[in-house]
Amino acid sequence: MLADPALRRWGRAFEPRLRGVEIPFRSSERASLGVEWELQLIDPETRELASGAVEILEELRPEGAEEHPKAKHELLQSTIEIITGICGTVAEAKADLAGTLAEVVASAERHGRGVMCAGSHPFTRWDSQEISPKERYHQLVERMQWPARRLQIFGVHVHVGVRSPEKAIPIVNALTQYLPYFLALSASSPFWSGCDTGLASARTKVFEAMPTGGLPHQLADWAAFEDYMETLIRAGAIESVREVWWDVRPHPDFGTVELRVCDGLPTLDEIGAVAALTQCLVDQFDTQLDRGYTLPTPTEWVVRENKWRAVRYGLDARIVVDDNGTLQPVREALTDLVEELMPTAKRLECETELRDVLRILEVGASYQRQRAVAQQHGGELAPVVDSLLAELRDGLPASSPAAGGHAA
Repeated sequence: MLADPALRRWGRAFEPRLRGVEIPFRSSERASLGVEWELQLIDPETRELASGAVEILEELRPEGAEEHPKAKHELLQSTIEIITGICGTVAEAKADLAGTLAEVVASAERHGRGVMCAGSHPFTRWDSQEISPKERYHQLVERMQWPARRLQIFGVHVHVGVRSPEKAIPIVNALTQYLPYFLALSASSPFWSGCDTGLASARTKVFEAMPTGGLPHQLADWAAFEDYMETLIRAGAIESVREVWWDVRPHPDFGTVELRVCDGLPTLDEIGAVAALTQCLVDQFDTQLDRGYTLPTPTEWVVRENKWRAVRYGLDARIVVDDNGTLQPVREALTDLVEELMPTAKRLECETELRDVLRILEVGASYQRQRAVAQQHGGELAPVVDSLLAELRDGLPASSPAAGGHAA
């Protein structure tokens, strides 16, 4: 699914016709799983983001191959993205990532670089970064200018397989209700260019500046998706469907629904928790469609309001749970959801990883842990980088001091 370079170019071969365009959907095995993890390269002396991807990826490239099958360039030379193959369980996906991560970390150390992950770097300025030497990245920056040049942000994407395009759009629509859950759980970008933004996820607001970033359009079915993509291409808004960077989207070439809303996660344990939550939700929706149910499509204002609350308040948010404005703490909603999904998790063999959602609620999301470290060091942010480097090496901490924030 993710490790095949040919499949990483979804949309490239898509040539729009005047009417009735079709976007083939390569059906996947139900609930198959793939994960993409964007890593930061760090200068261990300055703790700044530092270029190094070109040298590291060249060292890791197998002889005779164009690139490493599971370690890739991203927009910035201070970023390496690692990806899984097609996995059946969350444990398999974590093991797959761990193997590639070990290769990247070892090579990075040989090149004088540390490796960590968070939605943003605490203090490196975006205008100090070098763009990766790939033509498509330079074309993106030329076309988008300032919004693209500011994309010094890092995320985790989770793909879950579905068997038909008819299921993909209803599942995408239904997942929008849960975007604040994922965003609150993964929020890890409270700092931007050395300042505390007051947000749990500054990355989200940076990415929303991209014309096709943010919440997905609510579409009725696959035909409506095809029509919308054709319209965007004919209008020159995008060159191909690969440039539609919604928070959750169908991925036709992989035959998946892809969750893209999450900030970069510092530890494999947190990736496992988010992957388990995604896999269980998609599988539950798939089952409900098989049984003839109509999946819910939440009201647009509720989706938008709840996303903002998660961006601002993270795990302290109180989210809107109906059209009447009823509120529920997102912590409580997450706890209820884990309990609801546990039978599905047992069937998918990811109950341990799903319970890690509750571990994150106990120790705090990354934005809370980062703020706690900064507070302990009088506002200094270099120790925050040190803590993120340590978390990637050692895993989710057993405890974390309470960090500030007020409920929405």
